[in-house]
Amino acid sequence: MTQTQRILVTGATGTVGRQVVAELLDRGHEVRALTRDAAKVSFPAGVEVVEGDLTEPDGLATALEGVTGLHLITFGGAAFIPLETGPRLLEFARSAGVRRVTVLHGGGPTPLEDAVRADDGVDWTVLMPVEFMANALEWADGIVATGEVREPFVDRLSAMVHEGDIGAVAAVALTQDGHGGQEYVITGPEVLTVGDKVKTIATAVGREITLIELTQEQAVAQWQAEGLAEDVIGFLLMAYGNTPEVDRTVSGSVEKVTGRPARTFAQWAADHADAFRGQS
Repeated sequence: MTQTQRILVTGATGTVGRQVVAELLDRGHEVRALTRDAAKVSFPAGVEVVEGDLTEPDGLATALEGVTGLHLITFGGAAFIPLETGPRLLEFARSAGVRRVTVLHGGGPTPLEDAVRADDGVDWTVLMPVEFMANALEWADGIVATGEVREPFVDRLSAMVHEGDIGAVAAVALTQDGHGGQEYVITGPEVLTVGDKVKTIATAVGREITLIELTQEQAVAQWQAEGLAEDVIGFLLMAYGNTPEVDRTVSGSVEKVTGRPARTFAQWAADHADAFRGQS
């Protein structure tokens, strides 16, 4: 039985942060969630909510009191700019007695992650998840309205990961020894095409869903109509048209770290079926 510990979770309202909070609670730990405005957020019972901003680390002394583990994101502030405050944050963390730090990889090199990797005063772990299963929620409106999914590069492969498994890996690394200095690529247990995902959702909701393959030009036009920035569109064309090997290879990290298999997309789709029925 792991001794109860107090963990500070930053980015606690995000897709991954909420899962880190939930997993720590399930494991019997005390959770302190950092937010810029406590009046605008809601967390499960038992979560201590504290206000603070990672862009202003001098104001985080109270939030770090009595904390043994710290989960960090690499972007902060209302504009979600890359954080330059890593060294100062880590200085405060060490002074407060923080032993373990996890950092959610931001998709590329960032100043905060660089600072964490260079710090030998804490046991740090870098979490590097591939595509989130939650990204499939982007299809929900189209499925509800027309029964269709419209995507380019439908044969692209993804070892997409359940966001709950990212939270589980983080919770273990934050509360148990043996994960210091590690970089975990976090994937699901299988490699799927877009067609595989659509069929899985169709099974979960009990209705037929049609997959329509877009040309690259049609996809760009659709993304522009949705208001995506040009740099985001460029990234999607690269990621979908030439998916890096790491994103389409099962890593086994979830089972290695947590002791249980990674959750499947079928499990995720069953849990979120109402979203594709227009019921949430």
